[in-house]
Amino acid sequence: MDTLRATLGEGAVATGPDAARWSNDWTGQHEWTPLCVARPADTAGVASVLAAAREAGVAVVPVSGNTGLAGGTVAEGAVMLSLDRMNRVRDINAKARTATVEAGVILSHLHEATAPHGLTFPISFGAKGSAMLGGMLSTNAGGSGVLRHGNTRDLVLGLEAVLPDGRVLDAMTALHKDNSGLDLRHLLIGAEGTLGVITAAVVKLAPLPLARATAMVAVRDLDAGLALLNRLQAASGGAVEACEYMDRTFMRAHAAHFPDAARPFIDDHDVTILIELASTAPRDATPGLDGQVPLAGHLETVLGEMLEQGLMRDAVVAQSEAQRGAMWQRREAAAEVITTRKPVVITDIAVPLDGVATFLDCMAARLLRIDGGAVPVAVAHLGDGNIHYAVWPSDAALKDAITEAVEDEVLALRGSFSAEHGIGTAKLDSMRRRKDPVALDVMRAIKAALDPDDLLNPGKLIPPR
Repeated sequence: MDTLRATLGEGAVATGPDAARWSNDWTGQHEWTPLCVARPADTAGVASVLAAAREAGVAVVPVSGNTGLAGGTVAEGAVMLSLDRMNRVRDINAKARTATVEAGVILSHLHEATAPHGLTFPISFGAKGSAMLGGMLSTNAGGSGVLRHGNTRDLVLGLEAVLPDGRVLDAMTALHKDNSGLDLRHLLIGAEGTLGVITAAVVKLAPLPLARATAMVAVRDLDAGLALLNRLQAASGGAVEACEYMDRTFMRAHAAHFPDAARPFIDDHDVTILIELASTAPRDATPGLDGQVPLAGHLETVLGEMLEQGLMRDAVVAQSEAQRGAMWQRREAAAEVITTRKPVVITDIAVPLDGVATFLDCMAARLLRIDGGAVPVAVAHLGDGNIHYAVWPSDAALKDAITEAVEDEVLALRGSFSAEHGIGTAKLDSMRRRKDPVALDVMRAIKAALDPDDLLNPGKLIPPR
């Protein structure tokens, strides 16, 4: 610690009570006591921390906003490396639609910085007010915009990272094409800080929409939900930005947790969809003679057709930004609502788009056999097949059996047991059971080559042999 204080400055190393806010995760399921928390202000400082830790043989655990759900920042007896002071938006290039951003920049702050340029970083989720870019890159975060813009990985052009031995990898280009060897950006993105510490990135920006059309829609079933998505994509020329599913249990749990929140419908429904269209084209945003914005017209036309065909039960179209915000608050509160009950099994899975209903039906039958008193609750990014499937079991001793049943049903559909939250420590057993053995061997070989002493975020992502 004396070496770190001498290098970073006295106020940049926290210990004891000063380190308390870095001693647990957002879920409250993990607590630890770090050796200290190092808070460098630049890339050179990060490099000095990793070099010193390697020389001393001490583990280092990187942390950004600490909003993860998979135990990826557990750091008992380790040096925590916080990127929170590396919080500059170094540059916004409006012509090229890129931003050069440090790892400690909070997502909502990036949105605020790019908005005056008529641009945005097109990723959003419930933790946007505290999640930082470094953590998003390390877990390849998703969110509600994946349907149109892709995961975080798809929005990164360049990357700067410090390797476990303290060397700095400079891949900070703004190139859309670069075929000069292995793509090391994609090796580090999603590696959860086990191969290097991402310190900055060049990210793609998208134009801010001129118009949005948002609705809560109760449909007959999930097949009707997919029909709604596909019809709106066709009618709007691919303008659907989000298609989010919430089941009846979630809607009731949200109403109980937020009793003052206005409910979208008088009755509860099995399938509620939050659908949003966005367009940057003036033709979609300019009101017609009737005063209606064309984008909203596309939405209302499709909703009317589905109502006539018996595919839709009810719908509420947002008439103001406040109403739109209330709709999104409901969806973005999912993690808070689901964790209000304990014990809880939280999974983050991906299946083909037409496999969402199959998975939920199969799990309903499977769950009855495992735990007749269990209560499943599901929300999903229906547009990309990512289901946040949770279960409130009647007995905590059944959590492992439920988790393995979820894995069985996911793999039967050729899906993934981890879609966007990462592996951390929470899914190590799933990795060991379900990941292709050859893939695990390759991961271990890469880890050993870059971090032979296993000092950078050890015990995460890759299960030991």
